[in-house]
Amino acid sequence: MNVEADRERLEELCEVGRDAVGRGLVLASGGNLSVRLSDSTFAVTAAGMWLDRLEPSSFSILDLGGTVVGGHPKPSSEWKLHQRSYLARPEANTVLHLHPQHAVLVASLGLDIRLLTLDHAYYVRSVGVTPFYPNGSDELAESAAEQLREHDCVVMRHHGCTVVASETSMAYRRALNLEEAAKATVIARQLGDEHTVFPPEEFARLHHA
Repeated sequence: MNVEADRERLEELCEVGRDAVGRGLVLASGGNLSVRLSDSTFAVTAAGMWLDRLEPSSFSILDLGGTVVGGHPKPSSEWKLHQRSYLARPEANTVLHLHPQHAVLVASLGLDIRLLTLDHAYYVRSVGVTPFYPNGSDELAESAAEQLREHDCVVMRHHGCTVVASETSMAYRRALNLEEAAKATVIARQLGDEHTVFPPEEFARLHHA
């Protein structure tokens, strides 16, 4: 265990939490954040923690079997979401669960979140969607993890989003661009456009498809 490196990872998540609340991507203790600490352990925000008030002591450490092995004794009720996400995406080192209003709105209305800009196409790439399941349930965790096998960004209808990446900074960029894409989708529809997306041929070139 590298204590200093682990602290740096947690401090980076604390900063993400403060910024996410400041931007309105989540309110108070509504979301939860995690980072992988080793091949078999991860740290996730503890239950009831306000995301703009996080400190390194605000996290529980769990193994991939779901057992608390350190840190705060009571993890977030959504710890299964993070656990299943890491199991589905072994290369992921960060999982962010936030409540971006426009992304949740568009998905809950049964509409596609359209990728319109270069940044949307690069950072988001594609969006998975799941039905509503109760907070903290196995169904929520497993349905999101299944979508994460194909997508880096998943929106759970009437709830929130989950994004993954190998680095915390990339995961947060994805969350920011997911919400911006949803806002752009709303504006485009208000202007009467229901079809425009980032040019498919450029998208394919961008992702070497």
